[in-house]
Amino acid sequence: MAEGNTRAPVRLEGKYGAMLVCWVLGNGCLFSWNSMLTIQDYYVALFPKYHPSRVLTLIYQPFALGTLALLAYNEAKINTRKRNLFGYTLFFITTFIVLVLDLATSGKGGLGCFIGICVISGAFGVADAHVQGGMIGDLSFMLPEFLQSFLAGLAASGALTSSLRLITKAAFDNSQDGLRKGAILFFAVSTLFELLCVLLYAFVFPKLPIVKYYRAKAASEGSKTVASDLAAAGVYKQGPETKNEHDPQQVERLNNKELLLQNIDYAIDLFLIYALTLSIFPGFLSEDTGSHSLGSWYALVLIAMYNLWDLIGRYIPLIKCLKLESRKGLMVVILLRSLFVPAFYFTAKYGDQGWMIMLTSFLGLTNGHLTVCVLICAPKAYKGPEQNALGNLLVLFLLGGIFAGVTLDWLWLIDKGW
Repeated sequence: MAEGNTRAPVRLEGKYGAMLVCWVLGNGCLFSWNSMLTIQDYYVALFPKYHPSRVLTLIYQPFALGTLALLAYNEAKINTRKRNLFGYTLFFITTFIVLVLDLATSGKGGLGCFIGICVISGAFGVADAHVQGGMIGDLSFMLPEFLQSFLAGLAASGALTSSLRLITKAAFDNSQDGLRKGAILFFAVSTLFELLCVLLYAFVFPKLPIVKYYRAKAASEGSKTVASDLAAAGVYKQGPETKNEHDPQQVERLNNKELLLQNIDYAIDLFLIYALTLSIFPGFLSEDTGSHSLGSWYALVLIAMYNLWDLIGRYIPLIKCLKLESRKGLMVVILLRSLFVPAFYFTAKYGDQGWMIMLTSFLGLTNGHLTVCVLICAPKAYKGPEQNALGNLLVLFLLGGIFAGVTLDWLWLIDKGW
């Protein structure tokens, strides 16, 4: 097995190429969904009675959470390559269907079209569960820089889609049916980007030397989820004649319950981070911030600022002195984020747009920074199969927090008498 040995690759060949691919794949994990979130101004105009910014998110999350719960429970038996390729392919197909649906209905809206958009939102949730849990689990037993790059890519998808939306709005705002033309261009670009992710994951990522090394290492520690990726890279699994099936180092691993109990604080951290963030973003920022001089640009600017600072926050842990590694310290900072709720409430009522933009930026900054700190610190000191399983469990709690957040987001409407 000349190619399939587990020696560390010389100078870790392909490290920076792998980081770039991880960044692009992180983008692809949320690019379609962020596309739908970022054109909320179009959907609010198209479906004014249905609260699309809240309803679409509320539909997306149960599908994501339920699918990931099943995948996390059966994680050790699931082919990671098929799982991730299914997720990225589903993103590509459903994003293309959004485009076709709008063209087929000539952008006239209506209940039938809204139901179609809701079905697509649910499909996005299923795809996200496959890709986000699969990729974070897979990258958890590789270099921390790979996971950081993937998480930065998740945030970059929001920043890129917001930037693209601002450009399309500026280009088409004064033309007839400008909102629709911008949205169509937006989803055309998104469809092509998802196709790029399918090709990168299928043909480029598994063949990078450093990726082959870490997957072969995980296989030597008993992981069964990487076999297809190793085969696609031309690395053949160690045969039964040379593998000691009774070697406790290869066959023994902590089960999901034991892993969760040892890392319950990290799981709660992620739940609280996203419950708080999604109780404010994007629903509150899209509908409940009042009228200001920026007019129809206001919600887009707020979402863009959140996404930009979320991206910046995910790079801060690369500065060692700013990386939070204390488990107690993380919990304290995350609990302090609850102060954002009264801060946003009073700023929306009494503050001007400058204060709201600053507050939204800080929300994004803390969200990105804390997410990376938790997900990078948690998998340390475990074997490959355990790191993969723990990555899936932590993403499950992350999505649980998102679902709780989008549900709590509806409470802002109480103040409006709805």
